[in-house]
Amino acid sequence: MSSGFRLVNRDYLILKEVYRWRVILGRHICALTGFSGQRACDRRLHKLIGAGILQRNKVLFGIPSVYRLTPTAKALLEVPNKQEHLRIEQITHDISVVDTAIYFNRRYNIPYSDMITEKQLHQQDGFGKRAHRPDFVFTKNNNLCCVEVELSLKSKDRFRKNIIDNFNNYHKQIWIVPDLHTKIFRLLSEMSIIYPNIDILDITEVKKNGF
Repeated sequence: MSSGFRLVNRDYLILKEVYRWRVILGRHICALTGFSGQRACDRRLHKLIGAGILQRNKVLFGIPSVYRLTPTAKALLEVPNKQEHLRIEQITHDISVVDTAIYFNRRYNIPYSDMITEKQLHQQDGFGKRAHRPDFVFTKNNNLCCVEVELSLKSKDRFRKNIIDNFNNYHKQIWIVPDLHTKIFRLLSEMSIIYPNIDILDITEVKKNGF
């Protein structure tokens, strides 16, 4: 870290948010950490990059740059300094996950501090067999809810298994789908007859009301 640079409390919040989501953009950081506007947020992010605390990477054409922690930042947070690989094929999904978190905060007043991300859930699991975990979870009115962003159906069997896992572990499972005319929506609608804790939300609604 550059000599003379001093971190403030919101800087630590920025670092924690960058760490707990798989992919995070500047507009996400602005919303998650309470900046008054994007310009003020970008100025602070620029200073954190200059101090060697954050790095900004262009990883995919047409997608804004993503922010990641440097080893210096990980030392400040006292988290493992291991290389975290971006999965290019999942970047659109991972961006939509954070968009959805912001939507739930703005639409339903769910505090960001009450949201536990998939990455954090896996960290809580520790070593051993990697179990399915939702994209994030939160508690509202004493009900534990999970959120799944499913923009492309990869495996029908795995999809059904995840629905059943969520039914057994959460009061409500909320699925974000590309639109209400897809095979994903039809399958979820069919499964909701057997597993009635399923709610379905169109990603267009999320994008429209999240930002």
